[in-house]
Amino acid sequence: MNTLEFIRRRISLLQNIGDGIAIIPTSPELIRNRDSHYPYRFDSYFYYLTGFKEPEAVLVLIAGIEPQSILFCRDKDMEREIWDGFRYGADAAKAEFGFEQAYSISQLDALMPKLLANQSKLFFSLGADAGWDARVTGWLNQVKAQVRAGVSAPDDIADVRKLVDEMRLYKSPDELNLMRRSANIAAAAHNRAMQKVRAGKMEYEIEAEFLHEFYRKGAQSPAYTSIVAGGANACTLHYNANNCELKDGDLLLIDAGCELDGYASDITRTFPVNGKFSAAQKDVYELVLAAQAAAIAQVNPSNHWNAPHDAALDILAQGFIDLKLCQGSKEAVLESGAYRQFYMHRTGHWLGLDVHDAGEYKDKHGDWRMLQAGMTLTVEPGCYIRPADNVPQHLWNIGIRIEDDVLVTQHGCEVLTASAVKAVADIENLMKA
Repeated sequence: MNTLEFIRRRISLLQNIGDGIAIIPTSPELIRNRDSHYPYRFDSYFYYLTGFKEPEAVLVLIAGIEPQSILFCRDKDMEREIWDGFRYGADAAKAEFGFEQAYSISQLDALMPKLLANQSKLFFSLGADAGWDARVTGWLNQVKAQVRAGVSAPDDIADVRKLVDEMRLYKSPDELNLMRRSANIAAAAHNRAMQKVRAGKMEYEIEAEFLHEFYRKGAQSPAYTSIVAGGANACTLHYNANNCELKDGDLLLIDAGCELDGYASDITRTFPVNGKFSAAQKDVYELVLAAQAAAIAQVNPSNHWNAPHDAALDILAQGFIDLKLCQGSKEAVLESGAYRQFYMHRTGHWLGLDVHDAGEYKDKHGDWRMLQAGMTLTVEPGCYIRPADNVPQHLWNIGIRIEDDVLVTQHGCEVLTASAVKAVADIENLMKA
């Protein structure tokens, strides 16, 4: 992504701050076991404002008459680079990423009390990390100790994440290009999985097909732990053991997406292991597909966030009655919540740098916020039918979810993941190939 985009974001945040200072650290490296680390992943807030991917880094923004952005990062160290790879160092990072100032991370504790002195307000993610809370408190106490010398400490602390959350809701053209690429990679992986599935294979074998496609197309990692759930496993919403054998006559639900340069895709498809939907499976699948179509039709700037969920729920409730899963009128099923036995989650979430991305779902008045062009979200209705006395036996253990990534446009929406097949005929034809 172009460096100018990150500079513009910092300028925008500085304008929103108005007066004061913001501190945004990146994520720490985490030990997996002994001297082995988990793969490093930067903090989304930090990266959104910097484009800087190295650990041990902090962004400081100072608003006012002469606003400035300051990066603290690791030193250039040729010996460590032999072991761990390239490091920018302060001077190169300043030039490459457009900061007014850059310092060694080793200077952070010495310089922060000076930078905090006489600032009216501090913007910081208080409560997100106990270690950083303690460190910032230590700096503030050093400033407060200078009160007799006429030095004041910020008397107000606000959550910087709330300001950045609002910015992150609206995707720029560069962000959307990345999200389209991420969506296309994940869609290709889902199509590949449909072609590779056979009865007798293991769930983890199909997961491996996803990973192959993700990395082959340039994604850096899965966006979240993949769900590869055959048969009854699909009725467990967050199933991720992925270690069971796929059986002839069962459905396979796959919820998997990739991360490309920080941006997530999130797709779910459900299809028959043997390549042919049974009559009962097709009935339930077509119901969920219709609910998704109704929900996607509501994704436009004239509607609020919950309109897609309401539309999906309306279709599902009537469908549950038709399938003899629920009794009574549609209105009664909706009012009583009887549908929750088979559909117990919401119909989507924001999508972006995080798979469940930043941003409020209601406005300051407590009303569902209106959808606006540039917002990206998932649309993912489902139906999960566990065995029960009130459930027709031919529907037992059918679990179906269909999920796509959707961009709100000026006059409607764009389905970013449309190339992942989902019509019954298209799925069956692809699995024959």
